[in-house]
Amino acid sequence: MAEPTPVPPSPWNVPNALTILRVVLVPLFGWLLLREGGDDDASRWLAFIAFAVAMFTDQIDGEIARRRGLVTDFGKIADPIADKALTGMAFVGLSILGELPWWVTVVVLVREWGITALRFAVIRYGVMAANRGGKLKTALQTLALGLYIMPLPGWADPVEASVMAVAVIVTVVTGIDYVLSAIRLRRSATS
Repeated sequence: MAEPTPVPPSPWNVPNALTILRVVLVPLFGWLLLREGGDDDASRWLAFIAFAVAMFTDQIDGEIARRRGLVTDFGKIADPIADKALTGMAFVGLSILGELPWWVTVVVLVREWGITALRFAVIRYGVMAANRGGKLKTALQTLALGLYIMPLPGWADPVEASVMAVAVIVTVVTGIDYVLSAIRLRRSATS
């Protein structure tokens, strides 16, 4: 007798709801960040809270999905898009406010969207899984953005800039690593 085919999990589950929550938080976060030209401390703290909650949901939605067997195609696609939308809003918003140079935002966003496009381009050859470098990049970007979002006193500026510099360097290095991984993946699949 044949084994029954496992039923894929419904896309209506907690991890996907957390991903949708993250998407919904993006415009709220952006509005709070940009409100009053970024000069309203209360709005900046609320923006930081929205950002922190959204990043926390990013941390736990994947864990819940893997632990409970709730990984879905929707989650695989929507989760990275939600992440890029949130961090993209943070980088663009901070540059609009003049608190982060535009070149930083451009470098980071080109890397983020470029690697996302690269993953889709090579998916027929295999999956490019997230690696430790990518996780470090995300952690550093989250920390750097959080520092910039909070209305901290001027003495914190060198700390913010230093953490952001390290985040940008790791972002570029891991981007190069992903490109090399994609080349190796394609070569191994076609040989």
